[in-house]
Amino acid sequence: MRAFKPHLRGLAPYPYASLEAPVKLDQNESPFDLPPPLKEEALRRMARLPWNRYPEIHAEGLRKRLSALLGWPEEGVVLAPGSNLLILALALAAEEVLDLSPSFPHYAHAARAAGTPYRAVPLLEGFGLPLEALLEAFTGGVFFLPNPHAPTGTLFPEEALKALAERAEEVGGLLVVDEAYREFSGTDFRALLGASPHVAFLRTFSKAFSLGGIRAGYLLAHPEVAQAVREVLPPFVLPAHTGAVLEVVLENPGYAEEVAAYVRAERERVYRRLLEHPTWRPYPSHTNFLLVRTPDAEEAFRHLLRQGVLVRRQDRYPMLQGCLRVTVGLREEMEAFLRAAFEVAYA
Repeated sequence: MRAFKPHLRGLAPYPYASLEAPVKLDQNESPFDLPPPLKEEALRRMARLPWNRYPEIHAEGLRKRLSALLGWPEEGVVLAPGSNLLILALALAAEEVLDLSPSFPHYAHAARAAGTPYRAVPLLEGFGLPLEALLEAFTGGVFFLPNPHAPTGTLFPEEALKALAERAEEVGGLLVVDEAYREFSGTDFRALLGASPHVAFLRTFSKAFSLGGIRAGYLLAHPEVAQAVREVLPPFVLPAHTGAVLEVVLENPGYAEEVAAYVRAERERVYRRLLEHPTWRPYPSHTNFLLVRTPDAEEAFRHLLRQGVLVRRQDRYPMLQGCLRVTVGLREEMEAFLRAAFEVAYA
């Protein structure tokens, strides 16, 4: 077919295959739904909306609410149906994309879909940040830095972020710190890096805010950067029903900290239990998941699935041979996972 651009030929799909299991721990979702009173209020507001009318062109009302809540300039806030769409918009706008390897696969997918030159720098042994190599490779364009990092759960040090922010300013590039998991690490790098035109922050409502099915994320950036991203996105990009849910959530944000506190405690409990496993090795995590290295990822994955527990294989990525990624779920779900995990050890 000649209708499409040549670079799209052979573009691999996003690496996810949907499977069913009683215990679903494969997508880093919140183990809790939105609290029922908030869901009911959101539904009431949806019912009052005129569904025949377009929403605000750039979610101006919600931008104002986020601006007030976070102390960030309103002109520097961009809302979209999920941070994945913001990643695609940034990749479309970028002269080139710099990434880590391994990393969140959508950075690479977005760059390739956009036809933007793409490079990735390998993590150091032990999943350390290759700062010197990154400073050399970062010569412009957009550098996506997930911190805490996915899929390893590592939290990179503040000093490294400062150095990369200075490098971004030096070369005229943009450092995009993806803080999708910040609620589980208790970090907020805005004060550290400031409202520089060369630094931006990606955040999501999918994790601690329990809104994975709603699809909502936002970018905090310098107004000039935010305007460029808004121009790449289509107009009226945030659906009215999504806006109604976010209105309620932004008026009642406290529940997200309760979700995060639960996940942090359960994550550490499961991590300590897995340290007793004779053949599986869990890595410390600052996210809502644990990366676990096993002798054979395929066999471990299939065994867990036979026991009704679905996790995510990561062994196809560099440096992650034998690895599985396990979302922190409800206590009873994690007990089912641990029982199945230790069955492997003593089978």
